Amino acid sequence: MEIHEKEVVGEQVDEETRCQHYHSEVDRIAIKFFCCQTYYPCYECHGMHGCGHPAVWPASRFSEKAVLCGACRFELSVTEYLSCGSACPACSAPFNPGCSLHKHLYFDTSK
Repeated sequence: MEIHEKEVVGEQVDEETRCQHYHSEVDRIAIKFFCCQTYYPCYECHGMHGCGHPAVWPASRFSEKAVLCGACRFELSVTEYLSCGSACPACSAPFNPGCSLHKHLYFDTSK
């Protein structure tokens, strides 16, 4: 199991990667944005603090680590995240199932 301390940039980020935009109990992931390779809690935080050039993860690179569990700091690949349901595969902490409504903002899911 790979667990890392990664910096998460955003507005009012707490110890489990929640931010001012998404702060329910289950909002506990951060996404590494493909364009700047930096973790943010959400697309709104990236818009406020990011590189200004949002780009989604291409499907050809879904095997790379791009999602951070805020509970245990386990890094998931895009493939692992998209197939894990709504819980961390390392610690079973629940993730917000509503995040799937925004996946097109982070990952190329056009196929």
